[in-house]
Amino acid sequence: MARRYDCGDATDRKTGLREAASAVRRGELVVLPTDTVYGIGADAFNAEAVGDLLEAKGRGRNMPTPVLVGSPNTLHGLVTDFSEMAWELVDAFWPGALTLIARHQPSLTWDLGETRGTVAIRMPLHPVAIELLTDFGPMAVSSANLTGHPSPQDCDAAQDMLGDSVSVYLDGGPTPAAVPSSIVDVTGKVPVLLRAGALTAEQLREVVPDLEVAN
Repeated sequence: MARRYDCGDATDRKTGLREAASAVRRGELVVLPTDTVYGIGADAFNAEAVGDLLEAKGRGRNMPTPVLVGSPNTLHGLVTDFSEMAWELVDAFWPGALTLIARHQPSLTWDLGETRGTVAIRMPLHPVAIELLTDFGPMAVSSANLTGHPSPQDCDAAQDMLGDSVSVYLDGGPTPAAVPSSIVDVTGKVPVLLRAGALTAEQLREVVPDLEVAN
């Protein structure tokens, strides 16, 4: 039976965060609020748990799971060939609605799907998410919806879709917006905007003027 915690209540929030971290350590799934939409999360380094996440969403390995982190410093252990322009984007927009596609460290023993040596990584601007990620560490997190359905802006919508496939639901109230994060590929010499979401090309070019936009 799934457990749900009201993060608007200090006591419930503390208990919920503790229970969520414990659940993830056991290889179970949790739902957490972010600054865009609600996400379903698992231990990024537990291949079976990531597989359960994809199965819960009805999603194939051809759509790899992004990774959320609680601090920019975590990037040092996760990515390689990270350019100066990539760091400038991190400095300007993290925490926030910017996902970066970077090359991951080849030594990492994770299986997020068919990533071709890359990882989609972001630090969300939400206190509940940051606290969980700071406690546990990097998590594989995707939008908490069934594939083909709208991404949920509240915990009710996520729970209606995912039910008992998730062990712990952290209810942080409605998310600020349903707009997804913008996705920028930083694996090449010049950053490329793959998806314009909460951040526009113009906003990103204020930091990296050479930004290109994918066709």
